[in-house]
Amino acid sequence: MNASIDREFVVRTSLAAGASAVAVSAALADDSTNAHMRAAFARGDFATWKYDGAYAATATRPEALLEGARSVICLAIAYATPGPKRSGPLGGRVSNYAWASDYHRRVRRILDTVAKALDARAGAPVTRVVCDTAPLAERAFAERAGLGWIGKHTNLIVPGRGSFVFLGEIVTTLELEPGAPLKKSCGSCTRCVTVCPTGALRGDYTIDATRCISDLTQRTGAIPAAMRALIGDWVWGCDLCQEVCPPTQRAQPAGAGEFAASDSSAAFPDLVNLLALRSSQFKRRYARTAMGWRGGAVLRRNAAVALGNALDRSTVPALERALADDPHAMVRGHAAWALGRIGSPRALAALRARRDDERDGEALAEIELALLAWKPSPPVRR
Repeated sequence: MNASIDREFVVRTSLAAGASAVAVSAALADDSTNAHMRAAFARGDFATWKYDGAYAATATRPEALLEGARSVICLAIAYATPGPKRSGPLGGRVSNYAWASDYHRRVRRILDTVAKALDARAGAPVTRVVCDTAPLAERAFAERAGLGWIGKHTNLIVPGRGSFVFLGEIVTTLELEPGAPLKKSCGSCTRCVTVCPTGALRGDYTIDATRCISDLTQRTGAIPAAMRALIGDWVWGCDLCQEVCPPTQRAQPAGAGEFAASDSSAAFPDLVNLLALRSSQFKRRYARTAMGWRGGAVLRRNAAVALGNALDRSTVPALERALADDPHAMVRGHAAWALGRIGSPRALAALRARRDDERDGEALAEIELALLAWKPSPPVRR
């Protein structure tokens, strides 16, 4: 070990750079996490993301990311900030982490600052920064380092900070004194399991991510019909399981100002406006946020689902326009579902009118299903 670089130096440097907490893990292969990841992939828990055994093998072996790796420096950056007030009844909800500009930029700046300080002190490149840029089981290494413990909602809980934290890592060839895992667990608490509308959390520290609202609102294809009514007004991500978590509730919002919402629309966007979002508007408003990587059609689809769940007849004209004019068949299909949910005379008339003009098979099927729900039942013969 370079005598001038010890764990205390790493901690001081990381906190000075903007980290909220830091811990060190040995860069040994984690066979237990490898097995858990493979089991989750085999169950289909993360089927949306197409992970496989090769991903698990790389993610649990830091030396696959940096030859000669000896340590993994795990940083937590708190991002929770006080939320703005809702500006109206027809606003969707956005997860706290996506209220401001893309968090990767700030997290990467912090990691780069620390890595450069270590490289400079070592007199040679000894680090590799990981910020959603390479496979790494970051929560498992953070738990092993003693940065926090993984809760039943499957997020890392950092003492005093809760689970509203971003994680980032620096894999290094420096041999640093590792921390020890915390002797903590969720005990008998199941608040996160109970509050999850879709039943994504099993209560055994595993998650079926294909049922998670955060996953559902970020996938690029259609949201399964059975899940739509359970999403409520979320249009990007979901914070419910974290909001009810006692350690997170006890933690005070401590995120940097750049994580704060610029206005109420950042946290509660107007659903009618979001449904009408076009490419130029999307680029101006969302391209530099954490919501920008999936494109405008995904946000319009999510707005349609949230409007369907609002059951407000005043939104029928907006949904009618989306059904007729949106350039993306997926959005038209979800607008049809929303109109079917509302079921007013005008909503059903819009569905019947579009049925004759729709040329996309999946969108047409959505229209047929929406109308079928309102088809009178045949009289019962006695």
